[in-house]
Amino acid sequence: MMVWERGLMADFDVVLRGGTVLDGTGAPRRQADVALLGGVVAAVGTSDTNGAIDGSGTTEIDAGGAIVAPGFVDIHTHYDGQATWDDRMAPSAWHGVTSVVMGNCGVGFAPVHDDDHQRLIELMEGVEDIPGVALHEGLDWRWNTFPDFLQRLDGGTYDIDIAAQVPHGPIRLHVMGERGAAGEAATAADISAMAALAAAGIEAGGLGFTTSRTSNHRSSKGEPTPSLRAEADELVGIAEAIGRTDRGVLQVVSDFRDVEHEFAMLRSMVERSGRPLSLTLVQHGGDPAQWSRLLELITEANAAGHPMRGQVAPRPIGIVMGLDLTLCPFKADPVFAEIADLDLADKVAALRDPSRRDRLLESAGRPEAEVPLLTDYDRLYELGSTPNYEPDPNDCLARRAEREGVSPQTLALDLMLADDGMGMLFLPFTNFVDGNLDATREMLVHPHTVPGLSDGGAHVGTICDASFPTTLLTHWGRDRAEGRIDLELLVKAQARDTAVAVGLLDRGLIAPGYRGDVNVIDLDELTVHAPEIHHDLPAGGRRMLQRASGYRHTFCAGVETYRDGQPTEALPGRLVRGARPEPSTASTPGGSR
Repeated sequence: MMVWERGLMADFDVVLRGGTVLDGTGAPRRQADVALLGGVVAAVGTSDTNGAIDGSGTTEIDAGGAIVAPGFVDIHTHYDGQATWDDRMAPSAWHGVTSVVMGNCGVGFAPVHDDDHQRLIELMEGVEDIPGVALHEGLDWRWNTFPDFLQRLDGGTYDIDIAAQVPHGPIRLHVMGERGAAGEAATAADISAMAALAAAGIEAGGLGFTTSRTSNHRSSKGEPTPSLRAEADELVGIAEAIGRTDRGVLQVVSDFRDVEHEFAMLRSMVERSGRPLSLTLVQHGGDPAQWSRLLELITEANAAGHPMRGQVAPRPIGIVMGLDLTLCPFKADPVFAEIADLDLADKVAALRDPSRRDRLLESAGRPEAEVPLLTDYDRLYELGSTPNYEPDPNDCLARRAEREGVSPQTLALDLMLADDGMGMLFLPFTNFVDGNLDATREMLVHPHTVPGLSDGGAHVGTICDASFPTTLLTHWGRDRAEGRIDLELLVKAQARDTAVAVGLLDRGLIAPGYRGDVNVIDLDELTVHAPEIHHDLPAGGRRMLQRASGYRHTFCAGVETYRDGQPTEALPGRLVRGARPEPSTASTPGGSR
């Protein structure tokens, strides 16, 4: 793929020549040139000109044989801390993402009293698996209010655009103190104060308000998230205050233990506020049909004029385990505990010692040495160098061990010891209840869902799902034997639909006047690689990062930020304050300059 530079008298900053354009509307792909100027799409070739654009670009790129698509918008991330110490939102930026929305799940770092820093760190560490030591070292706490937090981010330069949401947990702690942390019911005065803070955050530029109602979210001390037991009057009261600002979205994660009751409360938030709401939508083993009922209720709400969406993961959400990660199948074993705190090289050497290995495998399998979730070998798989996120159930460790004539514990240990201890295992725990992703497909193609739940920037020692956009294109658009989804619809879903879901109407389309956020993708080469372990967080904190190949060029605001997976020096991304309207200069896709 050739890149060449023109003279200073060029008509455009960049011209992408001869690529296959998927413009984000879902319309059929077409071959066309795309020109960028001043940070926006300036022209797109039309059928009248056989897809060509007159005029030259300062930079010209031969995009022949590649897909030209809008930059992806990831609406469910947790870069709240990383954005204060890093100008690169890796790994999301490696996967064609040009805009991220953080502050999801009701966790974040503002508003905050000075003496609550530790509590918010513990909450983020526990809920989102971000090392507390990294947060202590990296956060400078040059803010108290949410508007202060936005001001801290404003003026920064990033490789992609970032946007923030107002999190419920910090607001509850800020207003209610220990009562809020303990999950006590809010008084009318508490609700009024929380509602005022949430509305002020939206007016300052927060994209929305988020809350968590799942018992899975706990602090690093095991305490439930402060918003877990918030009652309807609190949630509706906050939503109504946001509604009076006439802006902002609502985001909720819930266990839905009583689907009808819980959904009625969330629908009431939308009805009383007039603001759109998205909720986490997954298939889980405790109630495998719950997602289907939720889609029915979401459809009914939209038919009544109350906008609600499900956020859907394009693959199983699961745990990645390894010897240098947060979890492994031997985590509760007393023999393993003897070496658990060693660095990786020493740990590998210890586990390769025949006497210790024999002791560990003799101990493994005893009830007191196992955590049932982590040792469910019927659901545990080798992740491999090119991860397969819809594995054949016959390839689980239990079946493989039977075929190989060894114990599943032996197989698990050997797989993790591979590659000098960098081998990884994968335990899918949502969206894979049936041993396939058929339910996920139904969720993805539903008219009231959007791709989400990547948790980019979070779960750095257990999950690495910021690569979701690449999986969406490769697995669903190219590789799956049955039930593939049109690539045009997948691009629309990850670019335009996600942008619209959070009110960023100026992006997600390749059309004149829209943001110059563009990917040039070699679909044949597009690949999600195995996660890598890096110790590059503040204070040497550990995180998993997952790369992709096949992204030839990524542009943010008309500036190339990545070429063949490698960063350029450009940092055109900025904090996005609040919703963005349709561009006043926009024309319909297919229009010309």
